[in-house]
Amino acid sequence: MELAGKTAVVTGAAHRVGRTIALALADRGCDLLVHFHRSEQKASETVALAEQAGVRAAAAQADLGQHAGIEALFQSVDQHFDGLDLLVNSAAIMHAKDLLLVDQDDWDRTIDLNLRGSFFCIQMAAQRMRKRGKGAIVNISDVAGLMPWKRFPVHSISKAGIEMLTKVAARALAPEIRVNAVAPGPVLKPEGYEQPQWEKITQAVPLQRSGAPDDVAEAVVFLLENEFITGETLIVDGGRTLI
Repeated sequence: MELAGKTAVVTGAAHRVGRTIALALADRGCDLLVHFHRSEQKASETVALAEQAGVRAAAAQADLGQHAGIEALFQSVDQHFDGLDLLVNSAAIMHAKDLLLVDQDDWDRTIDLNLRGSFFCIQMAAQRMRKRGKGAIVNISDVAGLMPWKRFPVHSISKAGIEMLTKVAARALAPEIRVNAVAPGPVLKPEGYEQPQWEKITQAVPLQRSGAPDDVAEAVVFLLENEFITGETLIVDGGRTLI
């Protein structure tokens, strides 16, 4: 798929990896809707950087853990653009907590955003993509969905759900819409990790370093562009899942 001239929604695009993905799409000529929840200033910065690449961009606030927020996000798409071609589900939360200490609120907040939110973003995006006869979606998964992280039990469960959501949606939406996922490994230090813990993880990676947000963004672009890949997860982890 040629990305220039396409319209994309990137959730969680105000900063960190989401911003890098959004700007990679802007560099390839995509108009952008930059989603944010609380980081309004950073989202405005992302929009300004995208506009410097010569594309149209707008920011939209929404709590994707609430169905009304998802509806509002896609109403913003309709308001700013005349259609939708691409979706990257990047918004997520992760909190370190022992399994025996996880409460209902921890469970609901993580599952509602990471999994339920991604599902209904796909649904609403696909409704718009089908009007154009074509589209592509990439979910940002995590190696935590492929190998259990005992310090992040609910996050791991939610990302395992993203793995199956990707496959189910790929089957349900073919042939017009492709759905894939990228599962990053150690790229940015998670909340709750001290620097020595992070260094221990990255040193154990076969490539003996952490990744960069650009590594994830390049994988997303590859999956959006390649028109004969659907239902797949591209693992970008420096070989971490090999050990």
